[in-house]
Amino acid sequence: MDYKAAFRNAVEQVRGEGRYRVFADLKRHRGHFPYATWKPPAGEPRDVVVWCSNDYLGQGQNQVILEAMHKAIDEAGAGSGGTRNISGTTCYHVELEHELADLHGKEAALLFTSGYVSNEATLATLQKILPGLIIFSDELNHASMIAGIRNGGGPRKIYRHNDLEHLESLLAAAPADAPKLIAFESVYSMDGDISDIRATAALARRYGALTYLDEVHAVGLYGARGGGVSERDGAADQIDIIEGTLGKAFGVMGGYITATADLVDAIRSYASGFIFTTSLPPALTAGAVASIRWLKEHNEVRVRHQERAATLKRRMLAAGLPVMPSVSHIVPVLVGDPVHCKMISDMLLTDHGVYVQPINYPTVPRGTERLRFTPTPFHTDPMFDDLIRAMEALWARCNIQRLGGYAA
Repeated sequence: MDYKAAFRNAVEQVRGEGRYRVFADLKRHRGHFPYATWKPPAGEPRDVVVWCSNDYLGQGQNQVILEAMHKAIDEAGAGSGGTRNISGTTCYHVELEHELADLHGKEAALLFTSGYVSNEATLATLQKILPGLIIFSDELNHASMIAGIRNGGGPRKIYRHNDLEHLESLLAAAPADAPKLIAFESVYSMDGDISDIRATAALARRYGALTYLDEVHAVGLYGARGGGVSERDGAADQIDIIEGTLGKAFGVMGGYITATADLVDAIRSYASGFIFTTSLPPALTAGAVASIRWLKEHNEVRVRHQERAATLKRRMLAAGLPVMPSVSHIVPVLVGDPVHCKMISDMLLTDHGVYVQPINYPTVPRGTERLRFTPTPFHTDPMFDDLIRAMEALWARCNIQRLGGYAA
C-alpha cells in the first residue's frame, strides 16, 4: 500500500474540485480590531481588515477581559492541571458554570473545551441515558450536532430546514411512548436565518419531546443580557437544553450546556468528551466570566452590532451584489462556484486588504458557494466604503452574476 500516494491523491481531489483551503497567516492587533497583519506566502506582511471573524463583538480585545485573564495567570498559573475529575476543577470553572446557568435562566451548566465537543458529547450521551431516544434534527444542523447524533447510534429523523409542518409529521408518525428530542439551532451561521423557537417548543410539548437548542451564533448577540435568541423571544424557559460557545461573541474559547441540575449531572457523569479531557485553563475561564458579565450590562454593543449588519446588507443590495436572505448579523454573498469564490477572496485580500474567507462544500451545498461577511461594532463607514468599491470592481472583473432574486 502506497500510503503517501493515498494521502496526496485525497488532497489533489479537493484541489481539483476548487475547494482546497488555504489558511491566512494573521496577527491580530490588540486594541485595533478588526485590523490584523497578514503574512503572505511570498512578500512583505501587510495590514488588512478582517471581515469574517466570529469574534462578533470584538470581545477578544476588551480590556476588561484581558485584565481578568492576566490576573488569573498571575494567581493560578497557566494550565488547569488535569481533567475536571482529577484536579482540573478550579474556582474559575465553578464560577463560570454559575454565570452560564444564570445567563440562560437554568439550574446548572456544564463546561466543555469547545462548542463542537459540547454538542457531540451531549447528543451522543443522551442516547445512552435514554435508550431508544429518537432525535429529530434540522437538516442544516452543524456538523458537531450531526456527529453527536450519529455517534449515539440511535434512531434519527431529519426534517426539512425550519419546516415545522414536516417536523410535526415526523413526530406524529413516531411511537407515542418513545423518548424524543428535537435538535435545532437558533441562528444558522451560513445562511443567517433564525428558527421559530417558541413554535418548535410548542410542538415538543405536544408530542412529549425534549428540546436541544444550539445558540452558538446567538449567545452574547441577542437578548437584553446576551442570552441568545431564546432570551430575545422569551422562550428560554421552554427549552430543555441550551448549548453555546465561549469562542465567538464572548471572545475566548470553550463550549457549554445549560439545563436542569439532574440532566447536567447525568451528562457530567457519562459523557466521555467531558470526562477524559483536560479542562480549560483558568485564564480562559476567568476571561469568559468577565466577558459574560460585561455583555450582560452593555446592550448598546448589541444594538450597534445589528445596525452595522443591517447597513452592510443595505449597501450591498444597493450596489447590486447578490446578498442572500438573512435576518441576522450574518451577511452571506452568493458566488455559486468554488473556483470563483476563492478567486474573489484571494483578490480581495491581495489587492484590497480585505480578508473574507470563501465558504465552499462541505460547509455549504455545492452550487451555493459564498463569501460570508460578519461586520462588527468596530467596522466603520469608511471600511464599508472600501469594501463596497472593492466588491463592485471584482464582481465586474470576475463576471459574476449580479443581484438576481435575492433580498435581505
